[in-house]
Amino acid sequence: MGSVAEEVLRRRLPGYRIVRHTVPGIKDLPGAAKRILSMGCEGVITLGWVGRREADKLSYLAASVGLIMVEVLTGKIVIDVTVHEDEAEAPEELAAIAVDRARKHAENLAALIREGPEALVKHAGMGLRQGYPDAGPIK
Repeated sequence: MGSVAEEVLRRRLPGYRIVRHTVPGIKDLPGAAKRILSMGCEGVITLGWVGRREADKLSYLAASVGLIMVEVLTGKIVIDVTVHEDEAEAPEELAAIAVDRARKHAENLAALIREGPEALVKHAGMGLRQGYPDAGPIK
C-alpha cells in the first residue's frame, strides 16, 4: 500500500518532498502523523491493515480516533486508509482492495494539497468507492 501511495504522490506532486515513515503497529499512526505534520508537511496519508479479531478492530478504533484528533488539533489533512481482513476471503481480492484504496486516497490527498478544500466537491454524490467498484451517482 505504501509504495502505491508513494508512487501516486510523487507523480501528482512533483517538486514536493514526500516523507515516508513506517510504524510498528496501527496504534502508532497518530503519533507518527503528528510528528510528520510538525515537520511542515501539508497533509498525511496513513495506511493500515486491520485483522479479523475484535482486538484488532479495537486497536484500529483507537488509532482512528487518534488520527481524527490529530486532524482537528493541527488543522491539516489526515487521510486514514485501512483494509480490514474481513472485507474479503481471498488474499488476491484483499490485495486488489488495498491497491485500489491506497491509489484512490493518495489521489485525493494530492488533489486536496494542490487544489485546496474545494478539490473533491465535483466528486460528491457520485458514488465513488475506494477498494470497490463505484456505486454510481445519486439519482
